[in-house]
Amino acid sequence: MASSPTKPLLPWKTRFAVYFLSTIFSASRRSDGTVNRRLFDFFDSKIQPNPKPVNGISSSDVVVDPTRNLWFRVFAPSSSDTDAKLPLVVFFHGGGFSFLSPASAAYDGVCRSFCSSFPAVVVSVNYRLTPEHRYPCQYDDGFDVLKFLDENDAVLPKIADVSKCFLAGDSAGGNLAHHVTVRVCQQRLQVVNVIGLISMQPFFGGEERTESEIRIKEAPIVTAAIADWHWKVFLPEGSNRDHEVANVSGPNGVDISGLDYPSTLVFTGGFDSLQDWQKRYYEWLRKCGKEACLIEYPTMIHGFYIFPELPQAAQLISQVKDFIIRQVSNNIK
Repeated sequence: MASSPTKPLLPWKTRFAVYFLSTIFSASRRSDGTVNRRLFDFFDSKIQPNPKPVNGISSSDVVVDPTRNLWFRVFAPSSSDTDAKLPLVVFFHGGGFSFLSPASAAYDGVCRSFCSSFPAVVVSVNYRLTPEHRYPCQYDDGFDVLKFLDENDAVLPKIADVSKCFLAGDSAGGNLAHHVTVRVCQQRLQVVNVIGLISMQPFFGGEERTESEIRIKEAPIVTAAIADWHWKVFLPEGSNRDHEVANVSGPNGVDISGLDYPSTLVFTGGFDSLQDWQKRYYEWLRKCGKEACLIEYPTMIHGFYIFPELPQAAQLISQVKDFIIRQVSNNIK
């Protein structure tokens, strides 16, 4: 019987990209809790929106509030069938609440893949970043985009069906998607109807050191120490990692058992030090009486889906597509 690999088996192209990303993230995080924005932005390759379809996908940026740089990028498939309605996916990017944007090449690429593969109209949200803007700015921005779409759905392509809306996010964006979903359940929207949540290796944590955090000390992209830095510069001054927004299933977490929380798809990776917190999130959803599905990728690292050369990235997209089709089918009126 073959033993499990002790390190992720990645192609050289992916290894180089992971090393490059990890190095830039590390160099941009300062020990005093600040970020070297000039350095990071220099290496963060940006993609401009393009209203002319590229590989069948057009993109445009919509400003919600220029005073806080709140905007989103819309990705829409070009289709001759103008009467066909497509679900809306509102996506929140990762980056530890501190880095990246919808214009970052990796996330522009991910959202284009989502748009063409599902297919769907995708809205990728540019929220404020910490440490310049700490909690709850990111959640306010995320919910305000949903309210904006609820009141101004004409900014979206006519093919977008806001009554079939999914929230999605990866890493810190997965955390953000969860908390925005809770707000949507608590405050309700008039037109936008959230029928599913896609949580890709969401960023949760706590004061306890889990088995995966202890075991996976040299993980690519994120380790327990890196996660600690991001929580410290994000959470309110004086708070610890058992704050309700970090340890959602902990003693300070918000009770969602009485909320009409949507069906949730959770992804984890076997070489992600955060995987135990992600599994607790899934288990907590089930204990709260919510419909949830867990899909594990035992050989994958944190953020593997941003590397299109990995076959697992395409597999994840296919599984998300199946989830969307199922939820849309279950919500046909």
